[in-house]
Amino acid sequence: MQRLSLSPAETPTADPTPTARPSPPFLTTRTGQAINATVLTVLLAISVVLAIGLGPASVPPGDTLRFLWAALTGGIIQPEETVRYQIIWQIRTPRVLLAAIVGAGLGVVGVAVQAMVRNPLADPYILGVSSGASVGAVLVSTLGALSALGVYAVSAGAFLGALAAMLLVYVVASGSTGVSPLRLVLTGVALSFGFQAVMSVIIYLAPSSEATATVLFWTMGSFGAANWGSLPVVALVVVVGIVVVRSLARPLDVMTLGDETAASLGIAADRTRKTLFTVTAIMTGAMVAVSGAIGFVGLVVPHIVRIVLGAGHRRVLAVAPFVGALFMVWVDLVSRVAVAPRELPLGVLTALIGVPAFIILLRRRGYLFGGR
Repeated sequence: MQRLSLSPAETPTADPTPTARPSPPFLTTRTGQAINATVLTVLLAISVVLAIGLGPASVPPGDTLRFLWAALTGGIIQPEETVRYQIIWQIRTPRVLLAAIVGAGLGVVGVAVQAMVRNPLADPYILGVSSGASVGAVLVSTLGALSALGVYAVSAGAFLGALAAMLLVYVVASGSTGVSPLRLVLTGVALSFGFQAVMSVIIYLAPSSEATATVLFWTMGSFGAANWGSLPVVALVVVVGIVVVRSLARPLDVMTLGDETAASLGIAADRTRKTLFTVTAIMTGAMVAVSGAIGFVGLVVPHIVRIVLGAGHRRVLAVAPFVGALFMVWVDLVSRVAVAPRELPLGVLTALIGVPAFIILLRRRGYLFGGR
């Protein structure tokens, strides 16, 4: 197994002689990977059904499955069950599916971003995308732009804001020799503060409280606005993005060793980084547009998978979507039932999990992708 470590110049706490943690041999075989995929698929299906049925008005799993089957096959629902059927099919099913899709996408984007910038503490939002999305959403809300898109105007504004933010970060971080991973991270952090300042000024000057509510949604995250109309586009973008990122598994393995090593092995690191940056920007923008900025998922999920499976990106990218989906489905469920009938913002819950994980990673002496 390859040992993947950060360069000491980019991680001051790096241990120059880390010891690789080997992957469990069974998990690296084709049989083991097939069993992994089967088990994770079953766990995800069970979690989705339970999450759809649970909530302030709980529905037993048997009735949940019956309602879902009736909706898919055009079955008959008794009149006295109409309200519960609508809760299951019209409200909770699109919400839970959206949570699974966004969780899967954030897990894969987190893996790609950490490898792309060679920084274990990076996630999609450290590059300023959440702040950029919030600026776009607030601008649409306060200025009435994109009104031709109707109810999707604010989501479209958030999507365009996220893409514009990542494009600006990339352009500013670019130098004569290409894009340095460290410069990319530092530029993202700096511009993130700039976007937040712009957002604050817009809200301060806004005459109504609508902009304040909008920005709270995008900065704290929620699946409360999920509906069947918002699912197809984000699902298509996330699935295509996952396929593209998985096709770059080997270049990701090599890039974590450094650009010079990648070049010696025939990998064009700068070109691969541009491709990854574009794909992750589109994926993140699409997810932020429908769910708001949900932090720390892209930070925590890749490390959980690497600790279990090791550093190889082919294996990590095969499992990270399932782990991200499971994580997000259960976090969303907790947000709905913890203080029912009110909801906790998703960003609060992911921060309660992600902040301790972030601190633990910061305090580790030396980083090794997949090592202890």
